[in-house]
Amino acid sequence: MTEPRALTKGRAFAGCTVALVTPFRDGELDEPALRQLVDWHVAQGTDAVSPVGTTGEAPTLSHAEHERVIDTVLDQAAGRVKVIAGTGSNSTAEAVRLTRYAAKAGAAAALMVAPYYNRPMQEGLYAHFAKVAESVDLPIILYNIPGRTGRNMEPDTIERLARIESIVAIKEAAGSLDQVSEIVARTNLTVLSGDDSLTLPMLAVGGEGVISVAANLVPGDVQSLVRAFQAGDVAKARALHFKLFTLCRELLGLAVNPIPLKAALALLGRGNGELRLPLTPLDERGLLKLRATLEAYGLPLAST
Repeated sequence: MTEPRALTKGRAFAGCTVALVTPFRDGELDEPALRQLVDWHVAQGTDAVSPVGTTGEAPTLSHAEHERVIDTVLDQAAGRVKVIAGTGSNSTAEAVRLTRYAAKAGAAAALMVAPYYNRPMQEGLYAHFAKVAESVDLPIILYNIPGRTGRNMEPDTIERLARIESIVAIKEAAGSLDQVSEIVARTNLTVLSGDDSLTLPMLAVGGEGVISVAANLVPGDVQSLVRAFQAGDVAKARALHFKLFTLCRELLGLAVNPIPLKAALALLGRGNGELRLPLTPLDERGLLKLRATLEAYGLPLAST
């Protein structure tokens, strides 16, 4: 059996967390569909769900809707699955407010994306997360995704933040195994993959799980990959990596996430595919390629 790294702080959040979509209908939050999604993931044995992140189209939600999604997911989960609420913002005061709300509502942890658009310096990134951590009693999972935020959280900054007790893990989506290796070597944070196609390589250098887009479709396979590696069955983990690889790449490559994912859910009869502007539906060429990928994977398409 492969031994996990000793003493990582966020071990409770290792495994497979799904980066949950936010369903809409006629422009409004579709609460019944959101509740059905939570029930489906409970039935699938998903380790945790993470609403109102990138995949959940959080930037298009009003403050009231953001809170309503957190409340709805927590209410429906009813303790059956951990809920890691997205509470990031490019405003430190707003991140504090959202994180306090998630803590009061009963979330197990907060997933906090680095501030976006205003592109703070490394000292600003440190001060932002430190301020939230000192203001709210809730475990914090950092989320580094420079392709979205315009600024990479450097290993030096992450190492400083790791010294703060309530900062327990990081969702790392910079696409650099060198950076992952530095974080593993220099901190006791639990490192979670933020790129589905890199989950196995990240596990190989000390990662302990994934916050997954693909798990919206195939949580069992994503979870099995992580568990196989943790059990020392590298051959099974590698086989699952290659089974998932094309699906994972296309969910993030045919268009910006969650456009392909919502299209896939609609093709599988598990959603209507509705997005909020400025996101627009996948084009016909992309749909044909996605349909073929789903069929090749063995997922049953809904009848049309």
